[in-house]
Amino acid sequence: MSDDMSCVALCEDFSLESLQLDQLLEKMTEQMENISVKLSWMAYDMVVMRTSPDLAESLKSLENEFLKCKSVICGPTDGQDQESHPAAEDQNIPQE
Repeated sequence: MSDDMSCVALCEDFSLESLQLDQLLEKMTEQMENISVKLSWMAYDMVVMRTSPDLAESLKSLENEFLKCKSVICGPTDGQDQESHPAAEDQNIPQE
C-alpha cells in the first residue's frame, strides 16, 4: 500500500513540475517575442526613419557627375558604359 501511495505522490509531483515547466517556458517565450518586436522596431527606426528621403536622389546625381567626369578624363568609350548607365546618355560634354 505504501508503494501505491508513493507512486501516486510521485506522479502528482511530476505533473506539478511539468505544469510549472510549461508555465515557465510559456513566460520565457512571451518575453522573447517581446524582445523580437522591440528589436524589429529598433531596426525599422534606424533604417527607415533615419534615412533621408533625398538620399537616392543625391546618389543618382553623384553617379551622373561621376560619369561626366569619367567621360572627360578617359575620353569617349565604345558605348558599354552608356548601356550600363542610362544617365550617361544625358551628358552634354563638348568634343575636342
